[in-house]
Amino acid sequence: MSNHTFDTEEARTAIVTGASAGLGEALARSLAAAGWDLVLTARGEERLAAVAAEVGAKYLAGDVADAAHREQLVALAGGPIDLLVNNASTLGEVPLPLLGESDLEAWPRLFDVNVRAPIALAQAALPSLRERGGAIVNVSSDAATGPYPTWGPYGATKAALDQLSNVLGAEEPGIAVWAVDPGEMSTAMLAEAIGEEDAAQADSPHVAAERIVEAIGFRWCACERDAPPSGRFAAADYARQEAHE
Repeated sequence: MSNHTFDTEEARTAIVTGASAGLGEALARSLAAAGWDLVLTARGEERLAAVAAEVGAKYLAGDVADAAHREQLVALAGGPIDLLVNNASTLGEVPLPLLGESDLEAWPRLFDVNVRAPIALAQAALPSLRERGGAIVNVSSDAATGPYPTWGPYGATKAALDQLSNVLGAEEPGIAVWAVDPGEMSTAMLAEAIGEEDAAQADSPHVAAERIVEAIGFRWCACERDAPPSGRFAAADYARQEAHE
């Protein structure tokens, strides 16, 4: 798929969290190729700095669960924000536990990173997103909807993020709020959960990133087709829809 460029010469800015590796890095590269100005964040500064240099982005290393870091990140954008990509997340306990054995003391951190931080960043960016008619991408998972053993706590955070995305989209009709399921990807996170050998069988995260950027890009391009409406969509479903047209 080819990325759509904007139908305006006006620069557009996106914040991408968890952008130093995996899907976040792939999304940053796909967005940069589509002409976006980027502000990137992740916890590991060395790799984040390298990615930012390669795509010509601003960056700020830090933890999205930290309120001061979120404030600094929005300030670093230095002006209007058109797109917020909440990609950063954590698995929680590893190896992933059965619910009957899960350490409930580990849950607050899991929900802080995967649920509270995305909504907090959305709150901080909303004034600009409203003004610009912008959009939010909250990266979800099939674990949000399927009864996968050992994925309960992580899946619960993504289910919560899906529902909060639904509500925010209803409350903010002037912006798009998408909960996006990228599908199974060969990332370090998946390898940590299921093992490197099995994770290596999945698609590269760049496949999902290109599909996601293609889908949401219709919001800003001079195209006959509309972007997906606010709500949940799967990158794989979008690809099949494209193939049938």
